[in-house]
Amino acid sequence: MMLSTDRQPLLIKWSIFIFALLIGVVSIVYTNILVDNLMEREKRQIDLFAKVQSFTVTSNENTTFLLTEFLQANHSIPVILADDKNNPLSFKNIEIPKEANEREFLLAEIEKMKAQHQPIVVQIDANWKQYIYYKNSVLIDQLRYFPYIQLTIIGIFFVVVYFIFMSARKAEQNRVWIGLAKETAHQLGTPLSSLIAWVEYLKADDTFDQSITTELQKDVQRLEMITARFSNIGSVPALKTEDVYDVVTAIVAYLQKRISTKVKIDILTENDNQLSLETILNRPLFEWVIENLCKNAVDAMSGTGQITIAIAKVKNNTQIQLDITDTGKGMTAKHAKQVFQAGFTTKKRGWGLGLTLAKRIVENYHNGKIWVLKSELNVGTTFRILIPKK
Repeated sequence: MMLSTDRQPLLIKWSIFIFALLIGVVSIVYTNILVDNLMEREKRQIDLFAKVQSFTVTSNENTTFLLTEFLQANHSIPVILADDKNNPLSFKNIEIPKEANEREFLLAEIEKMKAQHQPIVVQIDANWKQYIYYKNSVLIDQLRYFPYIQLTIIGIFFVVVYFIFMSARKAEQNRVWIGLAKETAHQLGTPLSSLIAWVEYLKADDTFDQSITTELQKDVQRLEMITARFSNIGSVPALKTEDVYDVVTAIVAYLQKRISTKVKIDILTENDNQLSLETILNRPLFEWVIENLCKNAVDAMSGTGQITIAIAKVKNNTQIQLDITDTGKGMTAKHAKQVFQAGFTTKKRGWGLGLTLAKRIVENYHNGKIWVLKSELNVGTTFRILIPKK
């Protein structure tokens, strides 16, 4: 059975995650086995040291060389030999700082060693005991932390690769958008020129109903605006000072005559002074954003309901906020996260590009932000736009 194309990326991500997790688990388990084996080996070495120490002390022969040889062979295990009152007698593989008191430092080390391993008793005779304290070698400590360091490196590697992949993907998407926009603007140019010529021809015909040419002229202007929008998407748009309230009012006036008469659009603002809502933007593109959101709202309300556009200054007058609210069917939390993805749509018709373009216009060209503020099924949806104030 073939997997759907939208499930394949998710399956790949989970496969990579599970594979990385498996590597980590195997690495930790195997390293712990090695650590346990090394710890057991070091314990046997210390046991042997205890036997050599006992034999050296009790033997009548000169066997000091055995102890010397053993100590010289031990290059990694920190060891302290102490009497029955824990007074240090000798030590090996312990570096004492120059400024430290040797006895106090060794006593502190003995306490640390007790926490790791039980001391090994050296029974010299019935009334004479010595104790050998030791702790894990540096090699064991390094091995114990190695898998976690390895997992961290693997994690960093995956994060870096992910961001590189996302950057490359975003760059590729940008190239696709630019190519699509330029091609669309180019394709619209030829029939638009023809329509302009036909309108001028009909205007010169006194026998033709000029009210029709007036409406045709409006449609031509509309096509010119759409062409300009696509052209701006495919290049760096020109930005200039505009009043957000004026821009929104103009596009709402245009839409109100072209949508269902059962849909009412209200504009709310806390500011009577229009200059206080000035910002730097590209008017045709920003109008496109508002138009897209309003048309989606009309579709969500099935041609009947209320759209409210609330405009306000926020963040200490450094940003302008627009909340576009409808009384439509709303959407689930899952859909709210997907609405800006290219190709995502809940409509039977449409390409699912409107909100993707809106996000690009707001965030890439106007340094703003757009998201679904809230949505409730059968209650409505609110989109929020934030753009820097001039």
